[in-house]
Amino acid sequence: MKNSLRGIVLPLTLVVTLLPANLAAADQTYAVTLDQPVHGRFSVDPALPADGRYPAGTVVTITTQPDTGYTLDAGYYSVPGRWGAMYHESPTPVFSVVIDQDKHLGASFIEAAAVAHVTVRDNIVYAQPGKKPLKYDVFSPVGAKNRPIIVIIHGGGWTTNDEDVMRGLARELTRGGQFVVASIDYRWAGKADGDATANSMVNLIEDCYGAIAHIREHAADYGGDPTRIGVTGDSAGGHLSASVSLMVERIGTRGFGREPGVFEFKPTYVPAGKSVAELKAEMLVAIRAAAPSYGVFAGAWLKADPENPAADASWDQAVQPLHAIPAATGRAVPQYLTRGTRDPLITDAMVTEFMDALVKAGQRVQYVQVGGAEHAFFDWKPDAKTKATFAEHGVYYAAEMKAFFASVLQP
Repeated sequence: MKNSLRGIVLPLTLVVTLLPANLAAADQTYAVTLDQPVHGRFSVDPALPADGRYPAGTVVTITTQPDTGYTLDAGYYSVPGRWGAMYHESPTPVFSVVIDQDKHLGASFIEAAAVAHVTVRDNIVYAQPGKKPLKYDVFSPVGAKNRPIIVIIHGGGWTTNDEDVMRGLARELTRGGQFVVASIDYRWAGKADGDATANSMVNLIEDCYGAIAHIREHAADYGGDPTRIGVTGDSAGGHLSASVSLMVERIGTRGFGREPGVFEFKPTYVPAGKSVAELKAEMLVAIRAAAPSYGVFAGAWLKADPENPAADASWDQAVQPLHAIPAATGRAVPQYLTRGTRDPLITDAMVTEFMDALVKAGQRVQYVQVGGAEHAFFDWKPDAKTKATFAEHGVYYAAEMKAFFASVLQP
């Protein structure tokens, strides 16, 4: 476990070691761009050659210095990816980069006052069922005790990003000291993590339940109350947060699809000395509300296990929140739904269908369309455009989301 405190203005040395799968020939070089920082500066060692190219395998050490009144948000490198520039970040003081392809290097800074209210514990590992250690970050308001917990599940098409992309939302939800927030990571679908066996949507849901189990087990250490939990997430995380909130009844050990009509999720992590049945009973009481943002709730994108020939439509429906809504008379799970009016991926009809199904089940639901917003307005990345989008839409609707959770989780 690595612990760090954000909000302290100090010179930070970032040294990140990332081992390439295959080092290129010794004489190969790669282009490196040093992004212009704002509200701080950084240097690289060894210095970037005049032609802007490092030999393959060069380990670059980055040293950063925030301006007065600012602190390090994250050091990073970025490479082209599925959604444009994909950032690989670390908020820790030591960050190193191995040059194994063309890369951008940089550092993002934030006003120290923006994070002075919160203590952050980074990269807490809760399980490792495959190649990638599964982890989460905890954002605790200074002096927090017995606060309700909001769990954030990141998006990225189920195959990209990690918990870092939700830190802006986490910081906003902790503002005012009402909530402890945990932002979680999970296995990527298919073989995106490099696993020999493809990860199914079932695995991802089980990871989310495992993360919540670990967070609940250590809630007192974080200043949180394990009996009052809300979940949120955006895009793919919108699907996963809705699933986690609505499918608690199907936590179990009988497997997913091994028996006709039986679709159960076994959390990736179960606390020692506790049975899955005991964990299920606790989560049925603890998980009380969800705020899925521009999520996917049904349809062709949600396949339970695409590589399993036994998987049929009933398997797929079992990972789709639209088909998992409990009657409110049995278990009330209020939902707060958001979507940008200019979202090119998630349509109004998709969210409305889910809203209507919640209403039919007697569940409390609020659906807010965010005027002018596109997809992923709750994301936080080092680039100026993402930060500006979050400032324009994310900050305000994070406050609205916080009010929703307060109405359910505050005593």
